[in-house]
Amino acid sequence: MNDMTGRVCVVTGANTGIGKATALGLARMGATVVMICRNRARGEAAQTEVQRVASAPVDLFRADLSSQAEVRQVADDIRARYAHIHVLIHNAGLQLPQRTLSVDGIEMTLAVNHGAPFLLTHCLLDALKAGAPSRIVVVSSLVHRWGSIDFDDLHLERGYTMDRAYFRSKLCNVLFTRELARRLSGSGVTANSLEPGLVKTDFARVYTGVQGWFVHNVWMRLFAQTPEQGAQTSVYLATSPEVAGVTGAHFAKCRPIEPSTLARDDALARRLWDVSVHLCNYSSSQIR
Repeated sequence: MNDMTGRVCVVTGANTGIGKATALGLARMGATVVMICRNRARGEAAQTEVQRVASAPVDLFRADLSSQAEVRQVADDIRARYAHIHVLIHNAGLQLPQRTLSVDGIEMTLAVNHGAPFLLTHCLLDALKAGAPSRIVVVSSLVHRWGSIDFDDLHLERGYTMDRAYFRSKLCNVLFTRELARRLSGSGVTANSLEPGLVKTDFARVYTGVQGWFVHNVWMRLFAQTPEQGAQTSVYLATSPEVAGVTGAHFAKCRPIEPSTLARDDALARRLWDVSVHLCNYSSSQIR
């Protein structure tokens, strides 16, 4: 294991599944782990579990990442306590069977899976630069390969499905990371995305009926990894000296792989960036 003593690592969605496994892995390496969780009680239970294996502090901040006001507030709270951040892992995500809008009027899957990482990165950027060399790790998915973006129907008012919303958000993750890496070139802050693979977590609870039976009794039972296995690439990108200078890449199983054709479209990445600035009501002046 790599020694992460003295390194401050922020993990979103750290109370369960891959996020908690990532927090545990970092804690075992001596990192100061900062957990961002939506549910206070579940977050405190996970914090206690992580603290058992930790030799450094394990901190907890509560925030609903679907709310831009709460994203900004949790960033302020973290920066007030930590002047330097060395790793930021965007792990939190959701899938919703029904189309829902966030408090800011954004399609909820887009708000949490893409908007929150975009805004939180901006809000914590000064602390990341102060902690340089530092790393940003974005958890995407294999399903980004099936995603597409219709900028004329960004909130999926026409033909919403859970998979369409989720696949699109995971494509946004890769495009965001690619453009972020380009803009941060030379800053000492790297950014990489990853596919954790099929992982046995409560994320699959949203599937019901015949599809749900197949997901739970075939895919989950026969093919899914444990959360610890799913977290390996996140921990690798956060800690390994092998990728210290690597940025703008996409990984699976701790190896660089090529993402989809759309995910490598730099013009699309720039357009998504500009739209995201508007969605999040945030100036991109810090990240040219």
